[in-house]
Amino acid sequence: MTTSLAGRLCRLLWAGPAAALLVAALPALPAGAATATATITGGSLAFVSAPPNVSFTDTLNGTNQTVTATQALDVSDGTGSGAGWSLSATSTAFTTGSVSLATSSTTITSAPTRACDSGSSCTLATNSVSYPYTLPAAASAPTATKMFNAAANTGEGNQTVTATWSLAIPAATTPGTYTSTWTISLASGP
Repeated sequence: MTTSLAGRLCRLLWAGPAAALLVAALPALPAGAATATATITGGSLAFVSAPPNVSFTDTLNGTNQTVTATQALDVSDGTGSGAGWSLSATSTAFTTGSVSLATSSTTITSAPTRACDSGSSCTLATNSVSYPYTLPAAASAPTATKMFNAAANTGEGNQTVTATWSLAIPAATTPGTYTSTWTISLASGP
């Protein structure tokens, strides 16, 4: 008569405490080895959304004036490279009809603020651009200049850089709706 292993174990367990010790002394089966992998690919460096338009409003009062407006630039660095990045800008002169404001009329007087976007654990950009910064302007947009940067190993993740622009309006400015075309570029490296 042949007895199965399960049957023999049952008989040992019923045989009493000495048999139970014998079962407990049997060696454990070896553990299996497994390998886990995670493939992570670098993403891109880009604006989360296109740079927003900037609007200034002023009422002439016979004195030179300066008005301000903010522009929030939402940058995403998902590259994982730690290369840093920079924002550069250029513009055409503010013009209405045949009248233009000075080509040096638009500035950023102090460093833009920066904050991690909601839901992003970013590394805030360390900026080395000096201020005040003057936005280049001419009838045709001149060469862009750096307005903000993120040093190497900073600026990673999604963050918003908010610049406060100042527009100088002389007392003798001709009233009208002045327009200017701004080009803001994002590039890898500080």
